[in-house]
Amino acid sequence: MSELDRVMLDPQAVETPVGYVDLGRARNNAAKVVEYANVHGLRWRPHVKTHKSLTIARLQIEAGASGLTVATLREAEVMSSVTDDLLLAYPPVGPNKLERLFALPHRVDLKVALDSVDVLAELGGASVATGRELGVLVEQDMGMGRVGLPSPEAVVELAQIAAETPGIRFRGVMFYPGHIRMSEPEQDAHLEEVSGMVADTLHALLAAGLEPEIVSGGSTPTIWRSHEVEGLTEIRPGSCIFYDREGLDVGVADVDDLAYTVLATVVSTAVPGRAVVDAGSKALAKESRGGGGGFGVLLDRPDILVASVSEEHGVLDVSESDWVPRIGERVRIIPNHVCVSVNLQDHLLTIDGGAHSLLSLEGRGRGPWQP
Repeated sequence: MSELDRVMLDPQAVETPVGYVDLGRARNNAAKVVEYANVHGLRWRPHVKTHKSLTIARLQIEAGASGLTVATLREAEVMSSVTDDLLLAYPPVGPNKLERLFALPHRVDLKVALDSVDVLAELGGASVATGRELGVLVEQDMGMGRVGLPSPEAVVELAQIAAETPGIRFRGVMFYPGHIRMSEPEQDAHLEEVSGMVADTLHALLAAGLEPEIVSGGSTPTIWRSHEVEGLTEIRPGSCIFYDREGLDVGVADVDDLAYTVLATVVSTAVPGRAVVDAGSKALAKESRGGGGGFGVLLDRPDILVASVSEEHGVLDVSESDWVPRIGERVRIIPNHVCVSVNLQDHLLTIDGGAHSLLSLEGRGRGPWQP
């Protein structure tokens, strides 16, 4: 399949389940983020794990994104064809990944986020061996407890080592406030704490003679409050290009902003109070994000919950609804978490100006990408 099959498609002829994208809404979402970032003196470096698509990446760059964030070497290889500015927000461990990283086009300004001397040493050795300077962002944990150094002192120590490592250039710091997944005003105390931690780290770095060029942070649930984090220079929200049920629940998006749903077909109504669709965990994923339980809701009937999922079955609770689903009827489901749903698709069905096309997901998978 080509990157974007522009042959006119009858959407009824496309098998379900399939991710369904409104490209017009995606463009509008990108434009809103860029406008917000520009107003507040920030850059937007969206994380492509949400879409893994060259077409959507181009859309983001055309809207004004400053570069792209990737998590895998496959994503880096794919996205190096649309931007010269990449951040690998994941430490590359192992010789094969290092080889692929340094094989990326030399025109690309490469930056890697890390939180250990071990990864830094391997990157430094590869940088010297290939004669290619590599930028490094030191990652700090701001409360999520997943990766990142625990304190400003630890960040400074690793940043100093990075600045002294041949082949490496210390570029700045990175964090991800992924633990802040609530609506306002519950976010207030968490954002205040993160802002204070960032300020402490920047003060410690400057006191050590290390001026960070890049302070990279942000997330979709906190997107419109990113400017409240003092010292931030760029944000990396990714799911804001499509949004999902979580985005609606925390209040950063409205239904009219939703650019992604899963198109599914009713396949059974045998059990009273239930309807089964062909979108199960292998189309929607099995994340419980969102405040209302379940694994998604219907776009046109948000009171109807995807109450449970198995691999190929999605069970809709219609017990309190006056809707009488019919076998063969198609529905659109808002998944809890868009990123993992997209990754389960072979391709996406898109609509743009009334025309339907199939969109490839070149960044999916782990193996090397061949243009």
